[in-house]
Amino acid sequence: MPRFFEPVTGDTVQLSGETAAHITKSLRMQPGEQLTVCDNGFDYICEILSTGDPVCCRVLSSAPNASEPDLSVTLYQCIPKGDKLELVIQKAVELGVSEIVPVLSERCVSRPDSKAADKKNIRYNKIALEACKQSGRGRVVRVQPMLSFSDAVKQIADYELKLFFYEGGGTPLSKVIHPAHSCCLFIGPEGGFSPGEVQTAQNAGAIPVTLGRRILRTETAPLAALCGVMLLTGNLE
Repeated sequence: MPRFFEPVTGDTVQLSGETAAHITKSLRMQPGEQLTVCDNGFDYICEILSTGDPVCCRVLSSAPNASEPDLSVTLYQCIPKGDKLELVIQKAVELGVSEIVPVLSERCVSRPDSKAADKKNIRYNKIALEACKQSGRGRVVRVQPMLSFSDAVKQIADYELKLFFYEGGGTPLSKVIHPAHSCCLFIGPEGGFSPGEVQTAQNAGAIPVTLGRRILRTETAPLAALCGVMLLTGNLE
């Protein structure tokens, strides 16, 4: 059943713009057919009443989305070269990440200015939205605007788990995971984190964590970290 993301506030839902065009012109759906509208972790089964722009639907039933993890995970991903971040966004959403924040750290080779970063952010959020639809997520995962490393670290105070994945070593992931509702993951760029960044993160309460003896690429590390966190918290069963 097709899935769409739209606020649901009553017994009817109106889908407009690109969503309406997709339903009417691409999918060629007709009145009487059903689709799923997702909002804030709930799935609403809806019947189409009329097509066009807007597409008008009636809510038939609702239920909590079964695919959303009970752990909210924010990925602070230092910006990699080329289009690697697009792959990270797509796969991280499939694995259950709640939010993604691109980070400009000291050793990032790719250093987009704010204008270029804003333009890319539009594409990043489209990729995240499509991954939400494909993987059956119950809420939209946002890719936030790019932050400097220092500004990113200032945001982490309220996370119950603060994990800093460091190629220089740290505590095994299985030793630091405990029951929690919120978690943040820091992943470095191709050149890794600088010693100063490691110290800054530790001063903010982040725990240096290792994913094993092998050094993973910057596009591999966040996916391995997410898999590990989700598995150890019972969200990959």
